[in-house]
Amino acid sequence: MPSFDVVSEINHHELNNAIDQANREVKTRFDFKGSDANFELQENTITLTAQAEFQLQQMNDVLAGKLVKRSIDLKCLDPQEAVIHARTASQKILVKEGIQTEEAKKLVKLIKESKMKMQTAIQGEQLRITGKKRDDLQAAIALLKDANCEMPLQYKNFRD
Repeated sequence: MPSFDVVSEINHHELNNAIDQANREVKTRFDFKGSDANFELQENTITLTAQAEFQLQQMNDVLAGKLVKRSIDLKCLDPQEAVIHARTASQKILVKEGIQTEEAKKLVKLIKESKMKMQTAIQGEQLRITGKKRDDLQAAIALLKDANCEMPLQYKNFRD
């Protein structure tokens, strides 16, 4: 039976390149001269460090621009509250990957309500959709693309 997997992943290599580019831009911008503003990536957390809160906002804009140019969806970012100390400000941005159980249940419910003849199974952080015809699976992909999901979705392992 034809099937495909719905996943929510990001390209870590592209993420690393975007952060490197953002660091280079911040180092060369005139409004950041003399400050120790930088981006740091550790596993799935991006840490922004600057001297003031307004610089963090500018750094967020720079990072967003670099991520968009590298085809990384901004929905996968979860910015945390900025922490302001005497001479420094920092902010953590969590990079979300995988389809959470609640979101997967919403997607399963959406497919069930559409009355399409296909089976859905939650497998860890991905969703497997199986149907009798290839056209049904393509209709399911179109349905999921039109749904307003909190996460960017990719469709992999399309098998006949």
